[in-house]
Amino acid sequence: MVTLIFSLLGWGVIPLGPGLALSDFSLGILYSLALSSIGVYGILFAGWSANSKYAFLGSLRSTAQMISYELIYSAAVLAVILLCGTFNITEIIEAQQSVWYIVPLLPIFILFFISALAETNRTPFDLPEAESELVAGFMTEHSGMIFVFFFLAEYGSIVLMSTFTAILFLGGYNMSPQVLFAEDSFINLQSIALAVKAVLIMFLFVWIRATLPRMRYDGLMTFCWTGMLPVAIALLILVPSLLIAFDISPY
Repeated sequence: MVTLIFSLLGWGVIPLGPGLALSDFSLGILYSLALSSIGVYGILFAGWSANSKYAFLGSLRSTAQMISYELIYSAAVLAVILLCGTFNITEIIEAQQSVWYIVPLLPIFILFFISALAETNRTPFDLPEAESELVAGFMTEHSGMIFVFFFLAEYGSIVLMSTFTAILFLGGYNMSPQVLFAEDSFINLQSIALAVKAVLIMFLFVWIRATLPRMRYDGLMTFCWTGMLPVAIALLILVPSLLIAFDISPY
């Protein structure tokens, strides 16, 4: 229940259009990051409560993976915040009216997407429920409705993460609905635009799942700490340096 509830609570700050958010408060990004961190506890408790050393070891591996890639994920989000100068998600979307952030921040988008794959336990980072090692990971002794909760949480997180990626890097609901419809039209093209962008990101999730083989656990952790983390820190220093050098900082 912890895993499922915190996966669904993330939608509270997602704007589906101008003014179409359950809560449009100024620290929406911090709220999303906090919820993604708390979701780890559900996996950890599931392995611990299974009373099996294999399930417990699987939950520890999963927790270590999610906490490690959370660093890359947070660094990519911080780069977007440095570029737009706000923690409010609606303001981040409005700041992309001239150019989507995927254009100036393409390397950071790639890092963010890789960390999103690891955060949602998708191939090639699906070690938490790997069938071939540790029986079936942290969910070994959980079945029935509890098993459904885990999978609902996982696929719900994929939809949420795809929407969040579309908001941060693809302009969110930004589109010109007046081009095709009048302003008083009952068709909300901006929400449809956000949905299409999110579906494109979900297509990438499925495409990578069908393309890449699963990584070994030591390779997965080495890739994070010695491969991606130095690049993320370097880019995190480069972005504000360029903003200050060209005098375009939003602060």
